[in-house]
Amino acid sequence: MGSVATAEIKLDPDRPFLRVQFSGTADLKCCYKDGPQNFTWIKSNSSKVSKETQMYPVKLSEDVVQNYTESEGKVCGILILKKVKLSDTGLYQCFLNKEVQTHGTYLQVFRPMEKTLNLSESTKNKILTAEGVLLLLCVVIPSASLLLKSKSVNRLEMKKMKHEEENIYQGLNLEDCCTTYDQIERSQAQSQYQDVCNAMGEKEESLLEKP
Repeated sequence: MGSVATAEIKLDPDRPFLRVQFSGTADLKCCYKDGPQNFTWIKSNSSKVSKETQMYPVKLSEDVVQNYTESEGKVCGILILKKVKLSDTGLYQCFLNKEVQTHGTYLQVFRPMEKTLNLSESTKNKILTAEGVLLLLCVVIPSASLLLKSKSVNRLEMKKMKHEEENIYQGLNLEDCCTTYDQIERSQAQSQYQDVCNAMGEKEESLLEKP
């Protein structure tokens, strides 16, 4: 294809972000209409030293393959990165000419966290034992606390009942109790004497009445 005016090229939205695990495969794509078939993949990243953005063409190899498809006037550039490395992180764009580049896709390569703890069997057993002891303490301590609290409540109730009984006894006058008791005994004795006297009187009257 010949040269194409910049105003005629219509860019499709690119995927803005792609996150791939270390040693995985990244598939990047840029699509446009009314543009050239010839394009170049460029990568941009920030320099750690100067903090400036650096742009350079992507180097093709067995692990970095470039291809394209064309359908109904739309051209899609494809870039496949196999076994990606951390250094592959950056912004990838299709460079169509000096004035036109696609929006681009930012590729982030991450390394999964690895387990760094290498515990021996004896250490694992100690950890399990400690967990068992802690679990036992979590059960025993609340139970003991509840038991002590219950005993304390019972003790307070006993003291309260004893105090109430003492107050009852303190409210009674022993002299009045004794006087009342004596009066009851006297009244009972007098009633008995009166019964005996009445019985004797009735007997004498009955003897007098007989001829």
